[in-house]
Amino acid sequence: MSSYAAPVRDTRFVIEELLDIAAWSAVPGFDALGPDLLATVLDEAGRFAAEVLAPLNRSGDAAGCQRQADGSVSTPAGFVEAYRAFREAGWGTLSLPAEYGGQGLPHVLGFAVDEFLCGANQSFAMYPGLTNGAIDAIHANAGDDLKARFLPPMVAGTWTGTMNLTEPQCGTDLGLIRTRAEPRGDGSYAITGGKIFISAGEHDLAENIVHLVLARLPDAPAGSKGISLFVVPKFLPDADGRPGERNAVSCGAIEHKMGIHANATCAMNYDGAIGWLVGEAHRGLPAMFVMMNAARLGVGIQGLGQAEVAYQNGAAYARERRQGRGLRGAAEPAESADPLIVQPDVRRLLMEAKAFTEGMRALVLWVGLQVDLAGKSPDPAVRAAAADLVGLLTPVIKGYGTDKGFETTVAMQQIWGGHGYIVENGMEQFVRDARIAMIYEGANGVQAMDLVGRKLGAGGGRAVQALFALVDAECAGAADEADLAGVATALARANGEFKAATMWLAGHGLADPDTAGAGAYAFMEIAGIVAIGLMWLRMAQAARKALAGGTGEAPFYEAKLVTARFYAERVLPQAGALRRQLEAGADAVMALPPEAFGAG
Repeated sequence: MSSYAAPVRDTRFVIEELLDIAAWSAVPGFDALGPDLLATVLDEAGRFAAEVLAPLNRSGDAAGCQRQADGSVSTPAGFVEAYRAFREAGWGTLSLPAEYGGQGLPHVLGFAVDEFLCGANQSFAMYPGLTNGAIDAIHANAGDDLKARFLPPMVAGTWTGTMNLTEPQCGTDLGLIRTRAEPRGDGSYAITGGKIFISAGEHDLAENIVHLVLARLPDAPAGSKGISLFVVPKFLPDADGRPGERNAVSCGAIEHKMGIHANATCAMNYDGAIGWLVGEAHRGLPAMFVMMNAARLGVGIQGLGQAEVAYQNGAAYARERRQGRGLRGAAEPAESADPLIVQPDVRRLLMEAKAFTEGMRALVLWVGLQVDLAGKSPDPAVRAAAADLVGLLTPVIKGYGTDKGFETTVAMQQIWGGHGYIVENGMEQFVRDARIAMIYEGANGVQAMDLVGRKLGAGGGRAVQALFALVDAECAGAADEADLAGVATALARANGEFKAATMWLAGHGLADPDTAGAGAYAFMEIAGIVAIGLMWLRMAQAARKALAGGTGEAPFYEAKLVTARFYAERVLPQAGALRRQLEAGADAVMALPPEAFGAG
């Protein structure tokens, strides 16, 4: 049976020592986040995740969601009670806008709690996670009337939210959407069509569900420029703002999936359902991208959460399971066999997992800080620079983060051997649940193309140039520190590969789009390796500072230095191989005719 403990100590290290959260007290929201409140929130959120949500993870996976004869959907046993406890404790409101009932605390804190929820029970975490994304989209785009009508109950968690994009004939290519919206003459619209793969589309956790639906108006131009966004509730709000008449929206089926069984993934039917336009007509895609970008960061956090829980269970098994002897002889001669953890190849798997999870956590929380600065810093230059970094790194966190998250769950399952393949032990669920994160909210190949095709050249390449300069400056600053020089040198070399790959794409990708497409995935991986490498250099510096000042937690900080060295020696050199792969171009990738693929 698997277990989960929220990584509270490591999270506090990142927020307090790496990000130096106290230095940002002039930014609204940070002034309220003192060390005592931070510690309390992380401790209590970690306890809730471990004691309330984690025990439901396995049972929820086994039972799944059930569609009833009347079209309603029941979540697994314990989910209703857990959601009620979640809502009453206010966990979903941490970083939501205070004017609608949220606590207005920094997103960096919300990101930390999100990781705990995802690591404990990803299926559960998706319900409030999607709601928060819907809140962001409404808050950024809707008029005051819609905000007043829908945001307070959504912030409170009594109403939940969804995003309705995909249809049977269109996923990534949203220009193919057929769902239509007809004006009703009173400012509302009749929405008709079908959507598929709608996470949390129908359930019994909340008294109302607010769907954000992409649809076409009668005069809509063809393609993605003709899409509008509508808010369509399950129950129409009455005069008092309570759920009233049932709207003409229903769950036609729930999908039978590889993983996340306890989250209801629905096919939704809209039969003239009443909805209201969010933002401008034919500008629905930019409005929905507010939610999609938030969701992409959230999915990256899912990848981290699954990697963390798998790593915890892989490490525990490696310490306890006895098989064979160490390569240098018996490590524990008094025992019949040595634990698996004495084997170098098992250590390799564990070190790769440790280096990724701790490095990815630092990257996610650093980007969470940039989200806060982009939205609330009183300095326009800081806001602009932070927004650049968020835009550049969002596809990296989603794409590279979920690739490595899935890879980590598989590696930790491998440590368990045959026992990892057995359902009751829980390791195979981490693999299944992590797999979807590479697919939804834009498959990872799409993330790579977004990075290369949109984010890289935005503002004349301003964001990536700023990241290059940041890495170079920090490597130069650490070059003379003996115990950090190896990490700084390896990171500087990887950053050089990053720059060279960028220049090569700039020179060849514009001339041949297939060349850019064939190299995009390798480029995203290089970006992820360098971004996490920057975090490891910073963590090594923070650990060195703590050790120099004297600490009662020397083993914690010494492990940071060793893991930073491991990352420098074993991960950062991969950037060079990836650059050579990218520079191979598209010729061999695109040479075969379509009929050459398939059975020989």
